[in-house]
Amino acid sequence: MTLDPQLTGNVGLYYCCYRLSLLGWNVMPTARNARGVDIIAYNRDANRFVGVQVKALGKRNPVPLGTSLDKIMGDFRVIVNKVATSPSAFILSPSEVRAGAHRGEKEGRVSFWLQPSDYDQDQFREAWERIGHG
Repeated sequence: MTLDPQLTGNVGLYYCCYRLSLLGWNVMPTARNARGVDIIAYNRDANRFVGVQVKALGKRNPVPLGTSLDKIMGDFRVIVNKVATSPSAFILSPSEVRAGAHRGEKEGRVSFWLQPSDYDQDQFREAWERIGHG
């Protein structure tokens, strides 16, 4: 099953919201396609907040990071691949994303990517405990 990019993004976002909710977080998706985090989650007492960026993929593909690593923000980056068939989530810190990023240059334009081998690792796979409980 192949979804268009907008639906793929929706599935990944709400899958992440679902998983965080099971951990006791109150979860709020933010404005779609706005610069910043995709999810704000807070605990029951509202004394702990986390910001999460989500990248959803239809397959086990590289993750585009844009033209600058400065756009990686929030407390966690959750990469969800194979969203339409068997979702797998990988939970990384922004510093881990930056450390694994590969720089590409094509026709004078620079872009950064996170290759599957850099995120699809046991230490990140379904590692929701890295975010903790709400």
